[in-house]
Amino acid sequence: MSEQLGITVRKKEDFSEWYTQVIQKAGLADYAPVGGCMIIKPLGFAIWENIQKILDKKFKETGVKNTYFPLLIPEKLLKKEAEHFKGFVPECAWVTHGGHSKLSERLAIRPTSETIMYETFSKWIRSYRDLPLLINQWCNVLRWETKATKLFLRTKEFLWQEGHTAHRTKERADKRMRMMLKVYKEFVEEYLSIPVLEGRKSEKEKFAGALTTTTIEALMPDGKALQMGTSHNLGQHFARVFDIKFIDEDGKEKYVWQTSWGVSTRMIGALVMVHGDDKGLILPPKIAPIHVVIVPISFENDEKILHKSREVKDVLEKEGYTVELDDREGYTPGWKFNDWELKGVPIRIEIGPEELKNKQLTLFRRDTSERVRIPEDELISKLESTLTAIQSDMFKKAKRFLKEHITTVKTYEEFKRVVAKKGGFVRTCWCSNQECEERIKEETGATIRLIPFEEEEVFSSCIYCGKKAKHVVYFAKSY
Repeated sequence: MSEQLGITVRKKEDFSEWYTQVIQKAGLADYAPVGGCMIIKPLGFAIWENIQKILDKKFKETGVKNTYFPLLIPEKLLKKEAEHFKGFVPECAWVTHGGHSKLSERLAIRPTSETIMYETFSKWIRSYRDLPLLINQWCNVLRWETKATKLFLRTKEFLWQEGHTAHRTKERADKRMRMMLKVYKEFVEEYLSIPVLEGRKSEKEKFAGALTTTTIEALMPDGKALQMGTSHNLGQHFARVFDIKFIDEDGKEKYVWQTSWGVSTRMIGALVMVHGDDKGLILPPKIAPIHVVIVPISFENDEKILHKSREVKDVLEKEGYTVELDDREGYTPGWKFNDWELKGVPIRIEIGPEELKNKQLTLFRRDTSERVRIPEDELISKLESTLTAIQSDMFKKAKRFLKEHITTVKTYEEFKRVVAKKGGFVRTCWCSNQECEERIKEETGATIRLIPFEEEEVFSSCIYCGKKAKHVVYFAKSY
């Protein structure tokens, strides 16, 4: 790959190469010495820290508490729930030796934590007074991905959070399932400025061992869907397997109802794809690690300009903004402009001789490339309104793209044509037969991304078999 600072391919011409270049050249992540893994660099991790901070607060507001469980899971625990075990076996990495000694039982490196957690839940829960149990952990997981590595989207190891809860009734579990999906939806739309569709998965696409899987799905510029977060009602399947029971108020012994829910670092991949352009990243202000970069326009290291730049930085930091002052020597202002545009900082402030003379500042918007001069004394109010506008405008732009790429079809020929040429979500009718669902996937690569929570009125026969349809569904190719 070229060592040039800028992006060498256009987003519309080679989306995959563009995506990889933006991530590496902006300093989000890089490939690791271990095949299929990635190194998250400081800027990428700073974004993840902001995601963690915001979501963690939202989780705790619903009563959830953080915990941590071991990375290694005994094979016997994974095998306890057959459907779950079968779903994860192809992705499991196993520890077979400790030093030079062979272990008496293989240990799986955590692909997900249901089994090790629920073995413990059976010891923690005794009475209805112990419910609901609401916990979450921020951790890494390892799934032995065999396809080509796609930074943030497809790597063997990735970071995520996994929430796990236990309840007295199905209704309370359903309520928690929907509550957490709503938390995800509001976060993704409000902070990441990415619009999503929400609904439930088909039986074929749901999480292994779940009673119901709900999802939020975003659309990427190449027409593929990206699952941004899921929330599951696990029913009583795991409770029966791991003997998680409680004595209810009526004195009867009952099994708990459980949920699990999670999001991962793939959110960062979505940020890059949805908002980035041919210059690099464009970060929504609410999630950006740096709100403002100040670039002094001083070719002779004019101390007056540098002093004013530091003064502006101090003022903004006192207002709670994160600010970077780029006073690096040996780089031209133009080089610095390109560097910070590549990194996606929402606002750039330029201070040069003209600004100093007229007591003005130049503000540059990364999302629109608009440059305006403002009086110094209007900085705070103008900055606040501009950042708000950037956040809103980015969402509106992505929302327009989503709406323009939801296509309603009634015939299979039209379905195939849209999937192959236009992409996006294809809204159509389905009979609920898994065979039709599987055939469509085999023939087009598209899967049912969701069935809307509010059932939409069926408007045609099944897209594949022509029989009476039961649901309106949204198909798409996906990551």
